[in-house]
Amino acid sequence: MAKRKPSPALKAFGAEVRRLREDVGITRTELANRISVTPSYVSQVESGNTRCRNDFAQRLDQALGTGDQLTTAWTKHLRAASYPKFFADYSEAEATADLLRAYEATFVPGLFQTKEYAQALLPSEAAVERRLLRQQILSRETPPRLIVVMDESVLVRDVGGPEVMRGQCEHLLKVSQQKNVTLQIAPIAYYRGISGSFNIATQPTREELVYLETSPGGITSDDPQDILHVIGAFAELQARSMSVGDTSKFIRKAIDRWMM
Repeated sequence: MAKRKPSPALKAFGAEVRRLREDVGITRTELANRISVTPSYVSQVESGNTRCRNDFAQRLDQALGTGDQLTTAWTKHLRAASYPKFFADYSEAEATADLLRAYEATFVPGLFQTKEYAQALLPSEAAVERRLLRQQILSRETPPRLIVVMDESVLVRDVGGPEVMRGQCEHLLKVSQQKNVTLQIAPIAYYRGISGSFNIATQPTREELVYLETSPGGITSDDPQDILHVIGAFAELQARSMSVGDTSKFIRKAIDRWMM
């Protein structure tokens, strides 16, 4: 996998965040706690490895008491800057992976979504087509191994209405029968170290990449600590989830529920 090189604009903004944080005399962890993100996300911003949004710059100003310095810096450096290709497009790593693991806390995973379900979620037909195009990796001659743990609440969350949900549940049951797919349902519970959805892509070279969903925007990381944390969390999720057989029974019950 190619090395990621931050753009000058992202590096300049990140350096300003770091300078102002150090002027205030707080750590990345302290700043992260003030704005309800992970220290890893603050680190990604400061190192220029991710492009934050304007509202995040405003939150940084509020947390650091820096007026509008970082909001102004965002406008100067990042308004016209694009997201780094690597961080903007996890699907590239997904498309070349041998093994894909995912935990989905809110919605059906993109690789399993029906067209109607995707239409209810996405803002345009172009976005729907891109999502459906991603799913072709599951039908290629040598598809990746796909292991998914999905929160129980996903199947009772109304997306698009009863008919769409019924069709989506039926599709889940069908795709879960594929030899390369393992699907498990995680009962609604607290799982230590897990605060949102995530994905892990393992390449033929055994290099690994994680995608973490956060409120300010997703983070893609190849940091060994992030990977170790997510793999450990995924193992615990699997251990506490329903068996494959019980998962199929649960999906069938969900189909019946959406027929009412």
